[in-house]
Amino acid sequence: MKTLLITLLQSPTSTPNPGDANTLDLSNPFELIVYIICPIAILIFYFLYRKQNRNNK
Repeated sequence: MKTLLITLLQSPTSTPNPGDANTLDLSNPFELIVYIICPIAILIFYFLYRKQNRNNK
């Protein structure tokens, strides 16, 4: 009982719960572009840049 009381007193109250977290809404075009299309495009351009630099050396 004492351990349970100490645990409850130490738990933070201002942290968000996992159930409260916002999920990615893929029907929103802005979120789709920012979180999916841009990272993929950055990776593609990075690998193309690396390949081009290797061929020039």
